[in-house]
Amino acid sequence: MKTGFIGLGNVGGKLAGSLLRNGIDLSVHDLDAGLVARFVGRGARAGGSPAAMMRDCDVVITCLPSPAASAAVLAEMLPETGPGKIWMEMSTTDADEILRIGALVEATGGIAVECPVSGGCHRADTGNISIFAGGPRPAVEAVLPLLKRMGRRILHTGELGTASKLKVMTNYLATVHLVSLCEALTVMKAAGLDLATTYEAIRISSGTSFVHETESQLILSGSRDVNFTMDLVQKDIGLFQKLADVHGVPLEVSPLVIDIMSDGQSRYGERAQSDRIIERLEEATGLSILADGFPTELVDDEPEEEGYEILRPSARASAAE
Repeated sequence: MKTGFIGLGNVGGKLAGSLLRNGIDLSVHDLDAGLVARFVGRGARAGGSPAAMMRDCDVVITCLPSPAASAAVLAEMLPETGPGKIWMEMSTTDADEILRIGALVEATGGIAVECPVSGGCHRADTGNISIFAGGPRPAVEAVLPLLKRMGRRILHTGELGTASKLKVMTNYLATVHLVSLCEALTVMKAAGLDLATTYEAIRISSGTSFVHETESQLILSGSRDVNFTMDLVQKDIGLFQKLADVHGVPLEVSPLVIDIMSDGQSRYGERAQSDRIIERLEEATGLSILADGFPTELVDDEPEEEGYEILRPSARASAAE
């Protein structure tokens, strides 16, 4: 299956790397020619343009920073889309936009599948990230061999649009966890607790989370570089808030988190690393939220193996009968 990958940034470059590492016939494209050249040096082909890639490949994957970027790339590819062609959207994007663009692809006879990922850049780098797959079952099964090379756990979420909704929900939850952990760590420091001990207390308790076990370490080491910037956080939690607004759900925490991140952007820059949000509380209290012994970057030490599909409870029950 000839595969094209467009978007070689923090996440996309790592997902494309997993495909290349696992022997997939890969063409790549990015606005940054240097990124393309590095992939060519590793054995990939330069795709040339989005249109050329859709013409020459069976599957084209996009992993881009915004819905507008995805729409622009798809507009270039659409004239070359048709029966036998598959578009996989791995960006975190707007479900309504996925449905709009997906309908354009399907009108040509092509197949559209959305496959956003969750689990952090360090897991994307090793093929151990989780993937949500939205689209008709036959379409998801068609791309499952590629998904199993890029991710460890794959969940078919339902029809097109469902995966994007679940992805922005998970990013919203991750942001809430990050903000609450900043508060927890700062209060413990103010109360005289050792922060390394505090980290362990949270880790072994009901208060732990994936965000704590990863991002709290980067906060405490002082690196605060999680490869995810505040503008991307704002995009994702804004999409979650949009979903709530459309469906008439009166959220209380979400608007506060958006305001906190907006303040962080005004202080540290629109594209500051998201973990720098701790610095608002450091500035307000004069405390230093640091501890010895924590890593400055995240490394996934889980051995790489072929991914597998996660079955929903109803499907597990049916399989057991």
